[in-house]
Amino acid sequence: MTFGTPKYDEKGIICNAIVYAHGSLGNFSSMKKIFPLTSLKDPFDESKYFFICISALGSPGSCSPSTTNLKNKFPKYSIVDVVNFQKQFLKEKFGIEHILGLIGNSMGGFVGLTQSIEYPDFQDFIICGVSSYKVAGHDYILSKFVDEIITSDPDYAKGELTYSLIRTLRLANLAEFNFGISKEALRAMSNVELDSEFENFGNETLEIDIYDLKYCNESCMYFNVEDGLDKIKSKVLIIACKQDPHFPPELDSIPMSKMIKDSQLIIMDSQLGHLCFNELETISDELNEFMRDFDDC
Repeated sequence: MTFGTPKYDEKGIICNAIVYAHGSLGNFSSMKKIFPLTSLKDPFDESKYFFICISALGSPGSCSPSTTNLKNKFPKYSIVDVVNFQKQFLKEKFGIEHILGLIGNSMGGFVGLTQSIEYPDFQDFIICGVSSYKVAGHDYILSKFVDEIITSDPDYAKGELTYSLIRTLRLANLAEFNFGISKEALRAMSNVELDSEFENFGNETLEIDIYDLKYCNESCMYFNVEDGLDKIKSKVLIIACKQDPHFPPELDSIPMSKMIKDSQLIIMDSQLGHLCFNELETISDELNEFMRDFDDC
């Protein structure tokens, strides 16, 4: 997906591209999260910037276990591979070898940090939202738990969907239920409401391919760029949410902001928790301030 207004340098190459990197197993349509902020004088004014979002390596609709039909024979990949896949796409499709910036939420934040470490001069800025510099502690155990649920099913090795794997897929997805909206929002629901939400969540996520889930989960489980944060040359804005059950600010964004030189930190207050990127308009003033330095190619 692309939208906005491309501007070109003297070589005829787009110089105002901003890439949106979506969360785990999302796709190009995840860029809609910034649509409320793309009008005239908004932080992501589409008359100033050209936005690009691709479905990441490993995600449905892109090169993944499900779309290639390789299933459990698909090569293992890391976040570095996701970065290189995207970088190659930008070069082949648009001739772009430098982007203005990258906006990434959750796993997309992993992509942004990794890209800015592996290729320090490739972008001028990154916006890293509800994310972290490593998967550790409770978040690592969650990934480990999901992996254990999937691989413990004897049918996983068959490489084909069975009734048992459908049940296993549902259980693996339900392990994530507690890590979306805030604990406060969950507590405000009655048990009857929670039962309904839990059931619906499990049913909706059955559309995810179990092999896509397994590979993506594993690529994130071992993510850790702590030792490379000092290599970042891009301007960095970190967006956290006070109520995020995945990456609590005190454990992730605040320490990360101290490790990345001259980075800026915004801590949102949202009952949506890890899903707070759906309410970015609540911090539009802060985003406008950050984007003011990137009005021109």
